[in-house]
Amino acid sequence: MKLFAALNRLLRIFFVVIRYRLDDIVYALPLPWYLRATRYVLPWRWLPRPSKTLPRGARLRLALEGLGPVFVKFGQILSTRRDLMPEDIADELMFLQDKVPPFPPEKAVALIESQLGVPIKQAFARFDHQPLASASVAQVHAAQLRTGEEVVVKVVRPGLKNIISQDIAWLFLLARTAEKLSAEARRLHPMDVVSDYEKTIYDELDLLREAANSSQLRRNFEGSERLYVPQVYWDWCRERVLVMERIYGIPVTDLAALRDQGTDFKLLAERGVEIFFTQVFRDSFFHADMHPGNIFVSTAKPWDPLYIAVDCGIIGSLTPEDQDYLARNLWAFFQRDYRKVAQLHIDSGWVPANTQVNELEAAIRTVCEPIFEKPLKDISFGQLLLRLFQVARRFNMEIQPQLVLLQKTLLNIEGLGRQLYPDLDLWSTAKPYLEKWMRKRLSPPQVARNIQQQLEQIPHLAQMARDTLERITQPHRKDPPNPWGRRNDDWIVRVIGAVLLVGAAQLGLEPQPHAWPAWAMLVGGLVLVIRR
Repeated sequence: MKLFAALNRLLRIFFVVIRYRLDDIVYALPLPWYLRATRYVLPWRWLPRPSKTLPRGARLRLALEGLGPVFVKFGQILSTRRDLMPEDIADELMFLQDKVPPFPPEKAVALIESQLGVPIKQAFARFDHQPLASASVAQVHAAQLRTGEEVVVKVVRPGLKNIISQDIAWLFLLARTAEKLSAEARRLHPMDVVSDYEKTIYDELDLLREAANSSQLRRNFEGSERLYVPQVYWDWCRERVLVMERIYGIPVTDLAALRDQGTDFKLLAERGVEIFFTQVFRDSFFHADMHPGNIFVSTAKPWDPLYIAVDCGIIGSLTPEDQDYLARNLWAFFQRDYRKVAQLHIDSGWVPANTQVNELEAAIRTVCEPIFEKPLKDISFGQLLLRLFQVARRFNMEIQPQLVLLQKTLLNIEGLGRQLYPDLDLWSTAKPYLEKWMRKRLSPPQVARNIQQQLEQIPHLAQMARDTLERITQPHRKDPPNPWGRRNDDWIVRVIGAVLLVGAAQLGLEPQPHAWPAWAMLVGGLVLVIRR
């Protein structure tokens, strides 16, 4: 039955491609003659064209809408990259951000009532059946609580799970096939990328998760002059229904309205970059679906613009290791220390250990040097990514799936920056924030906290070592006694201390910001080795 559903979905995709003649877009590319010749043997190209009068951008948009949320999400990402596609296609894809055709309000009301367990009139003093906005996964209705608060009610589209599961199954099949047939594809980890995307889109179907993300992001920016996150009304939230404060702002893409109210576009663009770096480095909790349909600008103080963020269904975070690695790379980029960038890639295992650091340094310099000291309007990050991919291919660089959301968010930030203030200097805006973050990480209070955290782990490490040895030596005993005695316990702890000293010596050879782990391991090792 699942196989039949998957084949049926594939036929549906094939039918939509034919219906909207998306192959015309492919054949418009500069293809070799033998590929162009295939257009004359495809049977559907001899049939009448039902969408002949529609422009190519409209055909692509309608096709993505017809194929469902996975494809709509792809279109949303493309809509933020106006520098990578023709203007007519970019204009049409903009409608995918919050103007996807809504589903009938009767279905929305029925789903809300089933989730809340009460009639709609009992839950709300007023409920607007006409949706405010409609996107790929859910649509939003305005309402008023019986306590007087103006709210919006977000409800998930019915029947999405089956469609998404079929699309994800085909994506896994394509990824698995690519990994088997191509070493280049294996380097890109397509299976891991699809797996991460599967988790992301299923998380979007759980509005309780989105409510929790919104609450956390709101706490992170409580009292901020840069970002406002609306309040969640938890009493009325369920897995498929979310009720939160209604906000009043101008969509960030409505440049005419922002201009009419006298918005400071330069400050608005700079604050967007600052918000992103704050979320990534201060909080390690960043909004990872920052397409323009999810971002508004407050009308209160146009000279001191305030962002308003909604739709926190996709949130990204980095491990301390990834956060540290990213910061050190960015810092080296800002300093134009390309050798350090190359060495970091080798040390992290992203490229093979036998890579010649001077060759990798020269390749990175060739790609990155032209982009510095230029305004954003003169920098094509699309071309930059293409050239970095060529470098990756040459040096067998590994793609890191855990950074996919971060890369996607960076693309959205750049697309937004291009629309708001093309003269924005991304580097000069981000560099002061990164410098401040690096100084804070190496400040005495932070170093002291890190040492304390390291020392707190030492007793746990000793206990884990002892428990492991007991399980290995006496696996048949249900509750084995401690055979080591006090003296042997000390021996184990001193061995751990010696290991910490060796690790401290190795880390001590590293430049900043690895100083604090080295000091922590040194202190911890000395304590364990000389203890009585």
